[in-house]
Amino acid sequence: MRLQISGCRTKVGVLGLALAVTVTVTRAQDTSVDARGRNLDQVLDVYVRDGYVYYRALKQDRRLLDAYVNGLAAVSIDAAPRDERLAFWLNAYNALVLRTVIDHVPIPPRSSDYPPGSIRQIPGAFERLTHRVAGRSVTLDQIEQTILPGFQDPRVYFALGRGAVGGGRLRSEAFTAAGLQRQLSEVPGECVSRAQCVAVDRTLNTVTISSIFSWREKEFSAAYADRAALVFRSRSPIERAALAFVEPGLLTTERDFLTKNEFRVQYAPFDWSLNDLTGRGGQ
Repeated sequence: MRLQISGCRTKVGVLGLALAVTVTVTRAQDTSVDARGRNLDQVLDVYVRDGYVYYRALKQDRRLLDAYVNGLAAVSIDAAPRDERLAFWLNAYNALVLRTVIDHVPIPPRSSDYPPGSIRQIPGAFERLTHRVAGRSVTLDQIEQTILPGFQDPRVYFALGRGAVGGGRLRSEAFTAAGLQRQLSEVPGECVSRAQCVAVDRTLNTVTISSIFSWREKEFSAAYADRAALVFRSRSPIERAALAFVEPGLLTTERDFLTKNEFRVQYAPFDWSLNDLTGRGGQ
């Protein structure tokens, strides 16, 4: 009997070893875009807090970010499922912004048009600096203006950190194909939680919304204008779209104020201050 029990344990042990080997091999061969994004996921988890970045610390420990960005060039993404492609481009954009900033911090002032230390003080950061991504040469502006519109989901424009306080809230995790719809569903709520995105002022009778809505007016109007409450039907398509986008996340008192439909909508000047944790309790 003991011999039989020992034999069973031996078989179980061999089976366990075989499973372990199989898992190891599977991981070693995992070349999916999500797998490639694990380096970025670690970077965001360690260095991003509430949309702000420990840029100086990241510059001192940039190995994982550089590994991720350097690997973008060879990725073949065109035949991948939609959510995998979209997650890839969102991650690529945000990672390239991070590397652009740490390549230049401390950022010297060059223009009085933007705040000191702004990513906009880096010449051509968005429109001229090119990056090798998925076999092509692209700028940050080209990703936002020619690639992302093809996905027909304006939530993505508030998923881009842009290296700025006025940008979308940079997440402390990478986007993944499996989690993308959950992650994007959280974007409107994140917008509502930030005064740079939407601010309801009942005293001044105003609703101030991010300039991002005006930048991507066509996409937001097409996706959200028809979702607005009927009380807003006399307003412009972009106003209806912005209200439909933010209203579910507003407080009850704010929604009650909106239903009176007596407020004025205005755009907030985009805040190009660097989303840097230095000076905000960060290092």
